[in-house]
Amino acid sequence: MSLKPHDDHMHTNTGESNFNESMYFNFYDRTQKLGGFVRVGNRPNEHYAEVTVAVYKPDGTALFNYKRPEIADNAAFNAGGMKFEVVEPFKHLRVSYDGHAVYLAHPLDLEDPRKAFTSNPHQPLQLQLDYYGLSPMYGGEAPMDNSEMVFARGHTEQHVRAVGSITIDGQQTPLNGFGLRDHSWGPRSWQSPKFYRWLTCEFDESFGFMGSQIVLQNGTEILSGFVFKDGENHYVNSLELHTEWADPGQYHSAIRTKLQTTNGELEIFGKVMTMLPLRNRRDGKTTRIAEGMTEWRCGDHVGYGLSEYLDQVG
Repeated sequence: MSLKPHDDHMHTNTGESNFNESMYFNFYDRTQKLGGFVRVGNRPNEHYAEVTVAVYKPDGTALFNYKRPEIADNAAFNAGGMKFEVVEPFKHLRVSYDGHAVYLAHPLDLEDPRKAFTSNPHQPLQLQLDYYGLSPMYGGEAPMDNSEMVFARGHTEQHVRAVGSITIDGQQTPLNGFGLRDHSWGPRSWQSPKFYRWLTCEFDESFGFMGSQIVLQNGTEILSGFVFKDGENHYVNSLELHTEWADPGQYHSAIRTKLQTTNGELEIFGKVMTMLPLRNRRDGKTTRIAEGMTEWRCGDHVGYGLSEYLDQVG
């Protein structure tokens, strides 16, 4: 896969009706016990952006918003009050959000988004974060498309430090934590895989992992990922995944994974702290994307990140 510094910037719109370019950033501050993620996905040929902000509070409540603001082109990530800037490729990016979000005393209320947004209070929300690269970049652009996997032509990920502040309903809180960012471009259909599992975690500034399991509609399984350890990325060549499910809703609640790399094997245990159930509807199909803020343990190490489970449910 090819990867160059200019890949941190915007890419040429290649004309597919569902062309997408997106960036995603997550974060967790273990002192504040506060985390979340943001995403902007430009769909210039459909003339809108997908803008998402999620905040997981230490008491198990959450804030969430999703918008589809109109955009004219793929010139920048700047829509719906969300803005992403590349200060220095691979090293420093800046995230800001100025808007509102619905406050969810019971995050599973999002199973019915319309009811959740109309029956819960909304609060002003501002986020200012500078992201600094910790790990080498992972990924790049594939030399050809997989016609069965319309999800991304190019894709990169990186473990990062996140520093800044969040202001919820006028109350500002400083943030200093770790996270993972990703950037993808090319045709995107949330309905193309049969399902996927995406696991991210940072234990400290020199140790984290990403594990990915994608199963295509024809049953083909694609496993990938990397363990960032002591300044290097060690690529995952084998991934075992065991999930425990919880009612109501049959969402993932606990995870055990084994990651085999050229640097050895890691056994990692995850426990979901708070779950946000998201969904995407397109062409008469419904996709569930379960976003679990997760505490991870590997030996004596304790870390935090997101476990994202996508399933086709209708």
